Amino acid sequence: MPTVTSPIQTDRLLLRPFVAADLDALANILARPDVMRYLDDDPLTRDEVAAVIHEREGMNRLDTQGDTLMLAIALRDSGVMIGSVNLIWHSQEHAQGEVGYTLHPDHQGKGYASEAVRAIMTYGFREIDLHRIVGTCDDRNSASARLLERLGMRREAHFREHAWRKGEWRSQYVYAMLRDAWRDLH
Repeated sequence: MPTVTSPIQTDRLLLRPFVAADLDALANILARPDVMRYLDDDPLTRDEVAAVIHEREGMNRLDTQGDTLMLAIALRDSGVMIGSVNLIWHSQEHAQGEVGYTLHPDHQGKGYASEAVRAIMTYGFREIDLHRIVGTCDDRNSASARLLERLGMRREAHFREHAWRKGEWRSQYVYAMLRDAWRDLH
């Protein structure tokens, strides 16, 4: 499988492997309670983010099922890192993957997340030859649900109170898109 060594470019973004120099920018994202609200983890300390960066530096390829491609989202014009986007290869036999994303609130509402997720989905369908890609979100995260719908993904499930996290029952939407539907849109 291909390794992402040079950035995946979009009109306004560079999706590139993480580097140690991303520590401060990523810490400014993952330490925020408003960012971590709908994610499984609590806000992270700078030391915890340093460990995350170290792990993510090696997540630049999909060799086998279970691997995660985790890329930094950087603005093309300035190089400023504003978030992350990932693609998990869930099943080689069934050609299934899952996308995820996190964006600093200062950069939300500008279409950057949609642009990054669209690019990583294109990578999954074209480079990895996935048949189906899913995206999930907390059912209270209406902005994330709208993003997945704007990309043309179809809501396939609503798992009510399926997981106990952060002292409460969490509910989740599951969206998906098939490669043929992706081709029809693009």
